[in-house]
Amino acid sequence: MKMKQLAAMALTATLAAGVASAELVIPDLSYRTGPYAAGGTPFSDGYQDYFNMLNARDGGIGGESVRILECETGYNTEKGVECYEATKGEGALIYQPLSTGITYQLIPKATADGIPLHTMGYGRTSAANGEVFNWVFNYPANYWNAASVMVNYLLEENGGDLSGKKIALIYHNSAYGKEPIRTLEELSAMHGFEFTQLAVDHPGQEQKSQWLQIRRERPDYVLMWGWGVMNQVAVQEAANIGFPMENFIGNWWAGAEHDVTPAGDAANGYKSLNMNRIDASLPVFDDIRTLVHEAGNAAGDGSNVGSVLYTRGMYAAMLAAEAIAKAQEIHGVSNVTAAMVRDGMEALEITDARMEELGMPQVGPAFSVTCQNHGGSGLGIVQQWDASAGTWVALTDYIESDMSVIQPLIEEDSAAFAAEAGIEPGCM
Repeated sequence: MKMKQLAAMALTATLAAGVASAELVIPDLSYRTGPYAAGGTPFSDGYQDYFNMLNARDGGIGGESVRILECETGYNTEKGVECYEATKGEGALIYQPLSTGITYQLIPKATADGIPLHTMGYGRTSAANGEVFNWVFNYPANYWNAASVMVNYLLEENGGDLSGKKIALIYHNSAYGKEPIRTLEELSAMHGFEFTQLAVDHPGQEQKSQWLQIRRERPDYVLMWGWGVMNQVAVQEAANIGFPMENFIGNWWAGAEHDVTPAGDAANGYKSLNMNRIDASLPVFDDIRTLVHEAGNAAGDGSNVGSVLYTRGMYAAMLAAEAIAKAQEIHGVSNVTAAMVRDGMEALEITDARMEELGMPQVGPAFSVTCQNHGGSGLGIVQQWDASAGTWVALTDYIESDMSVIQPLIEEDSAAFAAEAGIEPGCM
């Protein structure tokens, strides 16, 4: 049966059954164990703490309390699918898988079940085409945006000319790590730089051969698509061979504090992207500390507040909460269904003024979502690690990506998926 038909049947069943309980159920597919726990833990802390803060401060969202269902995946795709199956029947409104591998497996399942996925800055990039991926959203930016932002930054650093430069990509040998390759190949042809690829197998602790190759071939820049322990090892290996840190740039999943602190001063100057700004003094964090942590309801030990990935988890929760509020507004009810939340996500508009009201001014870029564009603005900033201060310093404002390259790739890949899955593209 076609996925679109399955989704329609799920939606009909949901509306016919009505709503069983007066609460908003948000699963958290977390990973606090294993080689990726250093990234998964602060994200989940921020994600849960924000919803708990809304419960304490506002009585939830639109008068309905939020109930978090945490399920440990260990960043394992099979366990992630098991968590989805175990929690979806609880009235789940939205899933944030925090894993490209899990996302790929959940896209057909969530579509058939009529539950939206938010894969913020990860997952299947072509899901930005909402006419094919009706139930998947990857705003405010995706991997192909990230690759282009990196190249646009390097163009700026090199007077607009990268011809003859050597750029290497060291990447996690998984669906996640492979996402930017096609885009970088296109950009290489466009801008005349030599592009090489170096895969690192899970979990990423063995990288000596890759960095010896980098030492031999002497690329001008190294880009990284890493996660978990891979990032820490890569930064240390780069230092070991004397690669200039200012020419080493990770994506936004390779730019947290724990990625650089193990290398000490040797990590100074390393750069990465970020999809959101970081500022530990944001008013929203005061509310979280007072209403959640001091009340003994923190998701973690409280040490991650204000860090890169805690902020991103909090930001993701804000986007989900705003989509739920929009769904309540659209449908005129407070106890919304997953199908209604999908409508709220597709009608979402995040403005600078609204972020100011929420106590997180300028945390992320302003953007709006449409049926045709589930991907947001596609912006990213470049930040640099200051080892002596122990902080990330933003080097740029938000940089645009080259949609003249990215949009055709989105259309090509989403069209192939639609043909394979038997989907007739269109708005719901």
